[in-house]
Amino acid sequence: MSDGPDLIYRYDGSFKGLMCCVFESFYQRETPLRVISHAETQESLFEIREVVTDNTKASRVMRAVVEKISGEAMNLVYSAYLSDLKDKELHILRFLRLGFKYGASVMRMLTDDTVRILNKAVTHLSNEAALLRGFVRFSDFGGGLVATIEPKNNVLPVIKHHFLSRYPDGCFIIYDKTHKLVLLAQQGRSRIIQVDDFVPPQAGNDELRYRTMWKRFYDTIAVEGRENPKCRMTHMPKRYWAHLTEMQTPPDTRPITDAPARLTSNNTPASGLR
Repeated sequence: MSDGPDLIYRYDGSFKGLMCCVFESFYQRETPLRVISHAETQESLFEIREVVTDNTKASRVMRAVVEKISGEAMNLVYSAYLSDLKDKELHILRFLRLGFKYGASVMRMLTDDTVRILNKAVTHLSNEAALLRGFVRFSDFGGGLVATIEPKNNVLPVIKHHFLSRYPDGCFIIYDKTHKLVLLAQQGRSRIIQVDDFVPPQAGNDELRYRTMWKRFYDTIAVEGRENPKCRMTHMPKRYWAHLTEMQTPPDTRPITDAPARLTSNNTPASGLR
């Protein structure tokens, strides 16, 4: 397979779209200089080839990965796609080239730079997802729960099953402010959609009281002589504090008129109802 063509692939940013880029690369026997999504604005002197998402081609690639490499490799590729790894698409393409050459043994090639980089990115994704399973703070708005997070990785597909199992009959929303994604869940069914804007509702009196009580409880159980800010930031990184109730100034409990959440979506689904 040639590394010669001076071109860049551009796709729609979806996982199936990325699999179509893999199909294009193998079909044309070429490796692009980069693989970018439509969301990236890039001026380039090189040719940019648009790769159209085709479900049939994407399915062929995914089936080939499972059959010729392994299901574990498929999980690694999907998790790497969710990570914030720079140029992750090209790393995934290079990994699959190795996988189709060496088969399942590619998963044990941890000294290879491509394999090592993907595994490191997936570990970072997994660690952040584990933290957010404990750091997500919901607010109650008339029986519906709403939370905001700002992760580095696209963790919603990873953490959604945890919260669906915790609230199987509930209704909740988790807004990923970084990636402008919203997880909508109701009675065990969920959907992840891309949004242009999301404005959480204003907190009512009951919610403000809950926040005040939680903040008071958090402060009360603290032992002043055992405070260790460095240790706290190790277990509760500071970049998550903006959305942790206990790290905020006690809320004002004056009457506030409740308002529904405002969600403006471009109707681009990132995950179907399950």
